Amino acid sequence: MDVISVIRTKRDRGELSPQQIDWVIDAYTRGEVADEQMSALAMAIFLNGMNRTEIARWTAAMIASGERMNFDTLSRPTADKHSTGGVGDKITLPLAPLVAACGAAVPQLSGRGLGHTGGTLDKLESIPGWRALLSNEEMLNVLDTTGAVICAAGDGLAPADKKLYALRDVTGTVEAIPLIASSIMSKKIAEGTGSLVLDVKVGTGAFMKNIDDARELASTMVALGTDSGVKTVALLTDMSTPLGLTAGNALEVRESVEVLAGGGPADVVELTLALAREMLDAAGIKDADPAKALADGSAMDVWRRMIAAQGGDPDAALPVAREQHVVTASASGVLTRLDAYDIGIAAWRLGAGRARKEDPVQAGAGVEIHAKPGDTVTAGQPLLTLHTDTPEKFDYALESLGAAYDIAEPGTAFTANPIVLDRIA
Repeated sequence: MDVISVIRTKRDRGELSPQQIDWVIDAYTRGEVADEQMSALAMAIFLNGMNRTEIARWTAAMIASGERMNFDTLSRPTADKHSTGGVGDKITLPLAPLVAACGAAVPQLSGRGLGHTGGTLDKLESIPGWRALLSNEEMLNVLDTTGAVICAAGDGLAPADKKLYALRDVTGTVEAIPLIASSIMSKKIAEGTGSLVLDVKVGTGAFMKNIDDARELASTMVALGTDSGVKTVALLTDMSTPLGLTAGNALEVRESVEVLAGGGPADVVELTLALAREMLDAAGIKDADPAKALADGSAMDVWRRMIAAQGGDPDAALPVAREQHVVTASASGVLTRLDAYDIGIAAWRLGAGRARKEDPVQAGAGVEIHAKPGDTVTAGQPLLTLHTDTPEKFDYALESLGAAYDIAEPGTAFTANPIVLDRIA
């Protein structure tokens, strides 16, 4: 087997054989295939695609590159959730303890933010003392004692994907649907969860900009999970507008705690409950009411235990940025658009995100939102507050907000997109 033949097969729109796929993933993981060669193959896949058989074998080969976890010793059924990433998407934070409070075990392996999309681990690391890196034994112990764990994936889980993910990020192949699907599902299947709910974002702030691409990605991932014996469901959800009223790390933790306390923005609560119901149904738990678990404080109790079990102080004050800048409405009328991508770029430029995986982030940086589409605003009213420790970043962030919103004439009718656009099962 040689890598040039594998590249040529896909370059010429051919179907990769199981043997070719197994060999190239193993050889790349071991360093026998160079980055520039895998870059060429990734671009050929991006341009020419893969069929279902190829994607399934590619995913299986990435799983086989590392270890597989097992939760058979737990007394509860396991349910996990994965989001394809968005702006203000803090749903995992209230969702994991909520589903655990309803009787499932939630082994949530999460990632860090890159570019305009936020990362769950970055958000939680704004809580003093909280640790993302757990051994497999520690992860299982937290899961067993609290019902939920949110942590980083270990180096032994699908190491081929770790290498390929970093390569895709710098070679313009992030958006390749076969590579997105296999990247997500190799880790989730290797993780060992019994059921999985996918939150596939659609809109300007998502990787999938239109619903047809999102539906293709969701269908591909549902098929991969189902074929591997994991009960898998996907919701297509709107990401044209940021979720909630914050985009940033500590800002989003604070908002998540509000949701767990029975408050919080309506869209965050709605999506949290929708995903919770899907997770509980997939896990076979039919008689639990997640809305009640939010209202009676049981989800908050699990949150506090989960944070403490990973070294965090749930009562500690969260970091606050040293500097703020208020963006005001330029006219009076109805706010009809608030672009998720532009808000995400602003938060990133303020220090909430990173351009490279090794870059640090500011815990207190981000964007606070004071009005959402459909709200009536007056000229000079605060629309956004920008937060950062480095005020020289304000001008750079403001550049991304020049066309971030539209204000229509007073009295203009407005109809918001539904949060959940479709369901794939």
